[in-house]
Amino acid sequence: MATKHTSVEDYLASFPDDVRTVLEEIRRRVLVVVPDAGERISYDIAGMTLGDKVFLHFAGWKKHVSIYPVPDAAGDPDLAEALTPYAGARGTLKFPLAQPVPYDLVERVAGALAVQRGGRPT
Repeated sequence: MATKHTSVEDYLASFPDDVRTVLEEIRRRVLVVVPDAGERISYDIAGMTLGDKVFLHFAGWKKHVSIYPVPDAAGDPDLAEALTPYAGARGTLKFPLAQPVPYDLVERVAGALAVQRGGRPT
């Protein structure tokens, strides 16, 4: 049976250094844009919260990291275009570990999701 994580720290610590470093930077970038975000484990992956609601999940895998969900970019064609290369199945953004992670895009995604869920980015 898989290990159930009790905290985001515990979740991040469960990864090899290369994956953990990327996940920690994603977490840091989300907090730069949404400094009042909290965090908790939800669906056994890391979640960033506004109030008591998770607005963004992020997860590590063997060959990629993911952010869930994809923000609604209908009103922002530049964001929609930037998301396209990373669009995965079922509302997922997949960032291959073999390529540089576009952390500026991670910040844009976090800001858009915060606004769409009633929060305010910095």
